[in-house]
Amino acid sequence: MKAKNLAFLVLLFSCHIVAQETTAVQKKQLQTTFASSPISIDAELNEEAWKTAQIATDFVSFEPLNGTPSPNELRNEIRVVYDNDAIYIGAILYDSEPSKILREIKERDEFGTSDLFGVFINGYNDGQQDFQFYVSAANGQADCNFTSLDGEDYSWNAIWDSKVKITDKGWVVEIKIPYAALRFPSTDIQTWGINFFREVRRTRQKYTWNFIDNKIGAFSQQAGVLNGIQKIAPPTRLFLIPYVSGYLNTNKEATELTFKGGLDIKYGLNDAFTLDAILIPDFGQTKFDNVVLNLGPFEQQFNENRPFFTEGTDLFNKGGLLYSRRIGAGPEFYPELAENESIDEFPSTVNLLNAVKISGRNNDGLGIGFLNAITKETVVTVKKRTITNQNEEIIEERNEIVSPLTNYNVTVFDQRFNQNSSVSFINTNVSRNGNFRDANVSGLLFDLSTKANTYNLAGKITMSSVFDKKNTNGISSTIYIAETSGKIRYSLGSDYISKEYDNNDLGINFQTNYYNFYGNASYRILKPTKIFNSFRVNMNSYLEFNNTSNLNQENQINLNINSSTKQNHYFGIGFNFKPLESYDYYEPRIEERYLIIPEFQTVWFNISTNYNSKFAIDINAEYSKINEPGRENYNFTLSPRYRFNDKFSLVYALSPSIQKNNIGWIDYLSSSDEIIMARRDRNTVNNTLTGKYSISSQMNFSLSVRHYFSYAENNKFLTLQDNGRLLENLLYNANKNSNFNTWNLDLSYSWWFAPGSQATVLYRNNASDFNRNIDKNYGSNLKNVFSDNLNHTFSVSIRYFIDYNQAKNWL
Repeated sequence: MKAKNLAFLVLLFSCHIVAQETTAVQKKQLQTTFASSPISIDAELNEEAWKTAQIATDFVSFEPLNGTPSPNELRNEIRVVYDNDAIYIGAILYDSEPSKILREIKERDEFGTSDLFGVFINGYNDGQQDFQFYVSAANGQADCNFTSLDGEDYSWNAIWDSKVKITDKGWVVEIKIPYAALRFPSTDIQTWGINFFREVRRTRQKYTWNFIDNKIGAFSQQAGVLNGIQKIAPPTRLFLIPYVSGYLNTNKEATELTFKGGLDIKYGLNDAFTLDAILIPDFGQTKFDNVVLNLGPFEQQFNENRPFFTEGTDLFNKGGLLYSRRIGAGPEFYPELAENESIDEFPSTVNLLNAVKISGRNNDGLGIGFLNAITKETVVTVKKRTITNQNEEIIEERNEIVSPLTNYNVTVFDQRFNQNSSVSFINTNVSRNGNFRDANVSGLLFDLSTKANTYNLAGKITMSSVFDKKNTNGISSTIYIAETSGKIRYSLGSDYISKEYDNNDLGINFQTNYYNFYGNASYRILKPTKIFNSFRVNMNSYLEFNNTSNLNQENQINLNINSSTKQNHYFGIGFNFKPLESYDYYEPRIEERYLIIPEFQTVWFNISTNYNSKFAIDINAEYSKINEPGRENYNFTLSPRYRFNDKFSLVYALSPSIQKNNIGWIDYLSSSDEIIMARRDRNTVNNTLTGKYSISSQMNFSLSVRHYFSYAENNKFLTLQDNGRLLENLLYNANKNSNFNTWNLDLSYSWWFAPGSQATVLYRNNASDFNRNIDKNYGSNLKNVFSDNLNHTFSVSIRYFIDYNQAKNWL
């Protein structure tokens, strides 16, 4: 009956969406002209083409005074010209106080404390996808692929040129964007969507050429129109990026020198679709993982830092079915061992042989994505040790496969329409050689919005199939409705996940066998007040139930307030209530068993001062009281940052966490079918230091240091009863304490010595230590992690970008 009522409500809401009237958006027009002579990117704008080009001006505030004209002292003059190879943008950005223009030097795709100018280009003028190019007042570059449904993707990187000059009237930007960096149809007459953006950092004022109404959540659909481009042909998009790298690894046991070489290929199959391939990949210089002491029932989820799996992957992330860290992760299988058998070396990763992806979107809005990766078969040596009657040790060896040759595949079809809606199909497949487990997951998604972007209806249904000793099938489904415009907004949603649903071969999913309901209501100001630039109140509620028992697995009500002041300081405060007991089916680690979780209340607040100041600070504090004697949690973060000058800055963060009388699983006794829990104290201290020194926007030194220390001291042992309650266990006495340290240091130098070409030098050291003896002294823990376990790596990597269109001229 509940499902029928929900379906009826969705049907009514769908009819309401269709009935909504659309609102016309005023679009400014800009005419571009052909540049008959070469243009030098020097921020001088002295070529003849600039003198006759039409000027785009009359910018409008985006934030905070949405809709008001830009003041005369901050006026802007933008010109656009083109030739057979590229489009050029010349911008004169006036400022009555040019000495106050902020221009911190940062690495690519990092804005820092700097004024910005941006140009957003949509070659199909369909309001669905922008290629956004930003230039800072320090001549730093950032670029992203923006879609109306998925937002900004800064992992996308194009090859383009820019130059900045500070003048006594403001600053000047000149940009060259080759056609190879854009997507547009093969037609004689081009009509592109375009918008220009400016941020005056010292006042946090943001302006756009074509007005963007913040009451409507469709940024890309409110662009202007660029006319005049004629008879240009999309160029051959073939890019080769060969690389060579060398690694010197050393620790107390051994020193090893290795060399690697490989090739990345990017090829435009046509004007819409691109092929990316990596042959003999090298990810040795990717950022380290922030490993923690994980005592919970689920694996720790890590961020993807490998460029191939982060660049241009918005299509593949549809439906949340891809967790790319599965590809090349540690072995999935562990061989069965006899009592006298052991494995001396077990690999932490599996080698990736190659990977390829094809992605793009055609004129009709159909996006297609295809990703395929193959990992190498990985074996370990099992040693069987036997003692003879003469007290001699005999060692027999055998090889066991812990990860077979494996093929990972993702296929996506995503049809967009009405500029803000889509229907998608996604399939993930994992095929393992031999008699190992295979898996397949398919999902159908929809995301529908009204033309005026006032309402949204979204949902998905996903089916998983696992082929193993026992074949299983499961489903996961979601329905979501929301009002998405105006001061007051709301949303409602529900999920259903069956017991046998399993997408973990190529995705990540922690919980199954439940259904839930959730809702949100929010209020925000759309215009600044005397005190606030922004102010928003959110109220969220969540209910979750077990499919089999219908017992409540989770219940929460959350109220939070987030704001920014006229001085650009940020403040937030929130309250989280769990009014009812809940039944945790995951912590016991045994099917159908559960642990009763008591009610709790949480209060938190955060402060973030204006980063425009040389000194700024972030403070976060949280306190939770669980409805049990003496059980409470404290979390605190203090993060000061100091910008010494436009080149050098440091950010430090100290994050202590205290959990008193925490309850958690520690053991299962199969002989007596007992689940042993512990009442324990958990203390954690996380220290990080990041810094950068920029010689220029092309040369940067970066520092990243992290020391993580955490311990869990068991004070009392408890037996989990069948009713979910705990009974003290006086017989169990095994040492299940945990004391964990991990240390990471990365010091790197990066030089973009040519467009798309980079040389990187990295020094890295790391260590970790885990034992069962509790040491609460922070200093001795830091000393111990260095004493025996420190690994050192020195590496050099050079990547060179070759554009076929330029290389053919060399030949």
